[in-house]
Amino acid sequence: MTDKKSAVRARQRAFAVSLMQHLVVPTFVLDPSGQVIIWNHACERLTGVPAADVVGTTNHWQAFYSEPRLCLADVLAQGRIAELATLYSEHTEPSENGYGLRAETWCLMPRLGCRLYLAVDAGPIYADDGQLIAVVETLRDMTEQKNAQLALQQLATCDGLTGIANRRSFDERLQVEWSRCRRRGEALSLIMADVDQFKRYNDHYGHQGGDGCLKAVAGILQRQIFRAADLPARYGGEEFAVILPSTDLECAHSVADRLRGKVEALELPHATSDVGPWVTLSLGVATCVPDLATGPDLLIGEADLALYAAKAGGRNRVCVAAQAASAES
Repeated sequence: MTDKKSAVRARQRAFAVSLMQHLVVPTFVLDPSGQVIIWNHACERLTGVPAADVVGTTNHWQAFYSEPRLCLADVLAQGRIAELATLYSEHTEPSENGYGLRAETWCLMPRLGCRLYLAVDAGPIYADDGQLIAVVETLRDMTEQKNAQLALQQLATCDGLTGIANRRSFDERLQVEWSRCRRRGEALSLIMADVDQFKRYNDHYGHQGGDGCLKAVAGILQRQIFRAADLPARYGGEEFAVILPSTDLECAHSVADRLRGKVEALELPHATSDVGPWVTLSLGVATCVPDLATGPDLLIGEADLALYAAKAGGRNRVCVAAQAASAES
């Protein structure tokens, strides 16, 4: 290569570096060994990490995480595409030609002291002979948009008053757990619960008092339902439901009785109750092993029948579906 061509290429490289440094998009560049060769001004502003702290090192992960892990550019530089799904729950599959990756993730941002939801793109740069010479990663702060999306999801799936799952979320989860337990041949249990003589409570203490009562009962459900697979929900009005996958009738009855006792132990005054001086719950429990011939409505119907039996039996008690059927016959 002539000196003139070398000079031209040097100027082109210098221009490219200068251009990248002044891009408004946060950008950093790694060489094939994973060392940072460019950390632009926008990247400094986004991460709070000066270029001097990372250029010439492989410590760029410290800008985003509290412990070492691959950034998207590292995945490309090291050819570790198989780990993409483990590192990023939201990502696009790599194209057949191997050019470019896109992903989204929550980052801890230790220097900033707050989490950011970042959309990241990474693309390789090859020499004329096909050798990898660098990987460029660009970053976009999507935190505001992500929080708005999560807020909408919260509105769609959570009860506005109590904060627990709403009826829509309950219906969807029950269908999912019905199908899952059917495939596995496992028991699925359901608890239906009702605040005893709630209309009297509402009439006596007013709607604000009634709302406070429902919130308190929902709080007990949230604190006493421990397993991630279980779902406490507001079914409607003063009625609540708890889905208990992979749970037999004996265990479900135990959970229901614990909920009953915890609500009574709150000692929320109920001056107009015939049951006692405090707010109480009646609960119905049903269990089945789902099959193709029936559906979730069967389980709801049996749990409701058990709930009615608990009310008819004096309230502030737990009744199981088998007992309810015996009481009717």
